[in-house]
Amino acid sequence: MKRYLVLENGDVFEGEAFGAPVSGDVLSEIVFTTAMTGYLETVTDKSYKGQSVVQTFPLIGNYGVIPEDREGDVPSVSAYIVREVCEEPSNFRCQLTLDDYLKSHGIPGLKGIDTRALTMVLRTRGVMNGLITDSYPSDTAAALAAIASYKITDPVSSVTVPAVEEHDSDENRLTVAMIDCGVKENIVRSLNKRGCKVYLFPASSSAAEILDVDPDGIFISNGPGDPEDNKVTIATLRELDKTGIPTMGICLGHQLLALAHGFRTTKLKYGHRGANHPVKDLETGRVYISSQNHGYAVVPESIDSDAASEMFVNVNDGTNEGIRYKNKPVFSVQFHPEACGGPKDTDFLFDEFINMMAEGRD
Repeated sequence: MKRYLVLENGDVFEGEAFGAPVSGDVLSEIVFTTAMTGYLETVTDKSYKGQSVVQTFPLIGNYGVIPEDREGDVPSVSAYIVREVCEEPSNFRCQLTLDDYLKSHGIPGLKGIDTRALTMVLRTRGVMNGLITDSYPSDTAAALAAIASYKITDPVSSVTVPAVEEHDSDENRLTVAMIDCGVKENIVRSLNKRGCKVYLFPASSSAAEILDVDPDGIFISNGPGDPEDNKVTIATLRELDKTGIPTMGICLGHQLLALAHGFRTTKLKYGHRGANHPVKDLETGRVYISSQNHGYAVVPESIDSDAASEMFVNVNDGTNEGIRYKNKPVFSVQFHPEACGGPKDTDFLFDEFINMMAEGRD
């Protein structure tokens, strides 16, 4: 069955349907990722809420779906766009095909299009909205107007936990209060395996509610959308900053910490999404390969040098990838040290956070 992607600039890509049927037309932001593996982690990453994801790697689904590897309970993408889907995956851990997995969760897929050409359009024009439909629009002008007017609205509230959750480790040596803006499960696992008990708090939680668990550390997770929309969380972080409790942020959490300190963020032309992004540690000069998924970045020129310094920068385009705050145990990074899927080059940053908490406890 035919399925279409219509971009807001009028470009149309005709392909074939897979995954779930389209229940009405799917409006979303269209983004691409260069990751070669980790497609299950991609479709279940809550940072993709409100977005349809294009895989630049041409063959997807070759090792099937392994539910233990997901980063969220259910897929968060609006739709999934690929060149070719493997219908007969091969892996001893495989439990079902990607097609069946998307069907079971009501997520439509589009295959058989020239994803290279689509990626070139997005790189040239920048991220655009798009419409995925099984029926080519009869009123093109009306369809393009609807596509152009689409906006991702309040996505964090739809992916954060509805109430406080406790995630115990084998030891529970340290207590981490995590503000959940759409956390990837491997971030929680990375802290658990280092002996931390993790409390997940809704993104709308107050500072008093968070401090009630007497945390050794504060953590702000990744998540979707424009960081500037999260006014309540930013205000909470300003209050928490007064406590001197060791704090770490990842991705959206990095941006929210920056905004809480008066710095600025900006939307990138087409974002950084993939598992091969080089970042340079400005303290050591060493370059690491990182996993990334973000469409916004902290404006380097807005960072107050009296309050903080750049910690990492992106080697490709010079954008900010990390901030270390002065005279306080606080740092954040734009990339994903937990990296599922992706390289584990920077997971030592979790150890740095553990050491900060241990020192603060002593």
